[in-house]
Amino acid sequence: MALFEQLESGLAFVVTLLKFLLESIAVFCVLLGVLKTGQIAIFLNRHHSQNRLLQIRLNFGIWLVLALEFQLGADILSTTLTSTFESLGKLGIVALIRTFLNYFLTQELDKRKEK
Repeated sequence: MALFEQLESGLAFVVTLLKFLLESIAVFCVLLGVLKTGQIAIFLNRHHSQNRLLQIRLNFGIWLVLALEFQLGADILSTTLTSTFESLGKLGIVALIRTFLNYFLTQELDKRKEK
């Protein structure tokens, strides 16, 4: 029984570490997206490019989609540690909202790229 408890404790540590890593990557994606999008905005402003706003939105949208993917992965890992139906329900709702956001954002990006 002690071995099982140690394995369970070790798994909880690994899951917590991976969850933190995925959430950190998501934050880094948003930060990098803001910086890259700002860089593109400055470049497009100097060159008086057509569809500046569209290009800026597309660039930032791609970074947001990537960040949402990492956040969803962190949410999935969180479910392995939760033990109550209430916490599982909350995580399920958050994961569902993020999945829908990601889906519709990806759809919009794909439509804009085709134009």
